[in-house]
Amino acid sequence: MTPTHGLLAHAEAVLAQLLRFAGPADQTLSGYFRRHRQLGQRDRAFIAEAAYAVLRRKRTLEAAAASAAPRALLVAALVRHVGLSGRALGLESELVARIHVADARLQPFAVQADLPDWLWERLVAQQGGDEAMRIARSLLNPAPLDLRVNLARCSREEALARLELVAEATPLSPAGIRLKDKPAINRHALFLDGSIEVQDEGSQLLAYLVAPRRGEMVADFCAGAGGKTLALAMLMRGAGRLYAMDVSAKRLAALAPRAARAGVSNVHPMMLSGENDLRARRLAGKLDRVLVDAPCSGFGTLRRNPDLKWRYGPERVAALADEQFRILAAASRLVKAGGRLVYATCSILSEENEAVTGRFLREVPGFEALSCAEILAQQRIPLDTGSELRLWPHRHGTDGFFAAAFVRR
Repeated sequence: MTPTHGLLAHAEAVLAQLLRFAGPADQTLSGYFRRHRQLGQRDRAFIAEAAYAVLRRKRTLEAAAASAAPRALLVAALVRHVGLSGRALGLESELVARIHVADARLQPFAVQADLPDWLWERLVAQQGGDEAMRIARSLLNPAPLDLRVNLARCSREEALARLELVAEATPLSPAGIRLKDKPAINRHALFLDGSIEVQDEGSQLLAYLVAPRRGEMVADFCAGAGGKTLALAMLMRGAGRLYAMDVSAKRLAALAPRAARAGVSNVHPMMLSGENDLRARRLAGKLDRVLVDAPCSGFGTLRRNPDLKWRYGPERVAALADEQFRILAAASRLVKAGGRLVYATCSILSEENEAVTGRFLREVPGFEALSCAEILAQQRIPLDTGSELRLWPHRHGTDGFFAAAFVRR
């Protein structure tokens, strides 16, 4: 697609808003498109692709363009990563020439990794330089579109046959399908009848770690819009009681139509006032399984949300780690003797992962760690990352995830 000057002007205007990092990039884009309804689907796709290319590779693009101006970054992204020529852009300028000859290998490692200095330094300290670079580069690629088949409604084989798209079974999740392209899946008959949901394969595996059984009492303590809640409900086959808990009424409200579409009737939304909510405390010691998919930096999802690495700094990560521990400790009170507690984040930083679970085991009595590898092996999922689950884009093709499982003695 060769962009017009008008379309380039829209892309530059969007980018100027995004680079303020005042809110989530997807919301900023959606707001812009609502205000400019004359933009067609192809125009919107071009603008979004160009904007996300800049967000992913802002530091190397700044170095190539020798500028942080939105227009310079846009041109650099279109030339280097969208494959447009200066002539196609109507430019035969010194800027385009400079972009063509720029060599990212001459830049500091943090710039090559397209990460803020502090985040690069954390990754190197935790993973080593070579592995940190592999992780960083894998997070620069757009994520695939993964689906979860509602196995309570149809088999994965049946869903693959009915999709009529280029797709394959995911290698780890027994319910997963990965699409080659990104069609408007929310218009597909399988989506409309509740047979599929959009969900990253790594996120699907969390339900298999919780491994709820029919008839049990289970809670998704940070349910959000309910993607993992519905995955748990699928494994429970509609039998038992599943609490979807969250502090956001808006997010919980989004769960109701999704549950109805999936044919799920055993989900009970519960709005919480905070981690020590009185209604939740009435369930203390009564639940068989509790999932805590804690609020986190989201750095494991940079393929989808590249703005996060520029919006969050080390102070935010430190505050999140304290919040994560408090939430995990509060959720643990709901677990009965012999019950299972699973803690998870989509972060790649040990401050939000091992540091939180280590503190939990030290400060909250009555729990001991379980082996995530053994839990998954019991369900014939061939994945052994050690006693804790660690997923990486460059190794597993998923978002970055961490999970740990515990049993109350």
